[in-house]
Amino acid sequence: MSEHITIADAVAARADGAPVTDVVFDFCGVLLDWNTRACLQGRFPDETVDRICADDDPCGFFRYEDRMDAGEDFDAIWPDVVREQGERIAAIFRYYIGHYGDALPRMLPGMEALLADLRRAGYGVWGLTNWSHETFHIAFERFPSIERLLGGTVVSGVEKLHKPDAAIYRLAERRFGLTPARTVFFDDTARNVEGARAVGWHAFRFVTAERARADLASLGVVLD
Repeated sequence: MSEHITIADAVAARADGAPVTDVVFDFCGVLLDWNTRACLQGRFPDETVDRICADDDPCGFFRYEDRMDAGEDFDAIWPDVVREQGERIAAIFRYYIGHYGDALPRMLPGMEALLADLRRAGYGVWGLTNWSHETFHIAFERFPSIERLLGGTVVSGVEKLHKPDAAIYRLAERRFGLTPARTVFFDDTARNVEGARAVGWHAFRFVTAERARADLASLGVVLD
């Protein structure tokens, strides 16, 4: 679909179903650039950083972080990190969690403007993220405009619920007063997009802010 959607096109799309009233955003990979390498590069040997950041997660950083996102405390996970990875890698993991803000170098291009435009047009704008309760505060401290622009955020580590489980989407519905057929969700992870679709939300895999605007327009969302 063309990214140049006219108002007439949008009205026609809206007529095909319930009008969108609310848009929900994941954080890392959607609102924020999450970059583990940015936190570690230059502080530890390049070959070690390459191994930690490899797609198959041989040092378990992303697996351990996923446990934190699901609600486990760092101190509860730490003995497993030491036993499974050894003291040297475990110490790097501790550094990473302790300097987590360095892994969040920027908001992704165009996303602050998209949130602002949605709010200005009268849509509800919300957050739904898999993130540890121990480090989530860093997002709002480093990027206060996100907290200002979102009407509220459901954080997995606080709730001890985890995307793509249906329960966390249902919690967001109750907390924010969402109607599934009128709600759009953006996430950079395919299984989380499918989880949202499974509970009746519109959902798109996030690529860029420009593509998100086109996806929204395809559902009849009109922005200036």
